[in-house]
Amino acid sequence: MNEGMISKRYAKALLLYAVDQKVEDAMFAEMKKLASAFLHEPRLRMAMDNPTLNTDDKLGLIKAAVGGKPSAEFVRFIELVVKNKREVFLRNIALCYVDLYCEAKHINTGRLVTATPVDDAVIEKMKGLLQKIKPGTLDFETSVDPDIEGGFILFIDTYRLDASVKNQLKRIKQKFIAENSKIG
Repeated sequence: MNEGMISKRYAKALLLYAVDQKVEDAMFAEMKKLASAFLHEPRLRMAMDNPTLNTDDKLGLIKAAVGGKPSAEFVRFIELVVKNKREVFLRNIALCYVDLYCEAKHINTGRLVTATPVDDAVIEKMKGLLQKIKPGTLDFETSVDPDIEGGFILFIDTYRLDASVKNQLKRIKQKFIAENSKIG
């Protein structure tokens, strides 16, 4: 069976369960933390893929990944996933849940990546711009990545606007290579 289908089915079931229990907002926060943990700690994915690691250890790792004391509904869901030997899909389930939740609540996700920290006025201006493009609630994050060398990268849902110096230099380099290959 397709990994995406499995993840989406579990995420849909979790969202329905969370709505029924009136804990969908708390579940959203926990699933965001879980997805972030998988992103920032690749060894977590390796641990979920490890068949020699027992169920209790995997449950402990997942609980630790969301930090603090996870909700009873979250723990119950994770226990179900691990019991059904679907823990390898947890990252994708978390991402699918976040997407489904945002879609249901009409939440747009935005992220601004800059080379240096920016002040609140710039952040508010970007938020205002995104609100004009896609009306609705905006879940907005900022991050600093010195590797982009300058400028910014703006993400809104699945769209990306790359106005970084690194990207501009890459384009210039590709243009020179293309022009020089025509000459030779």
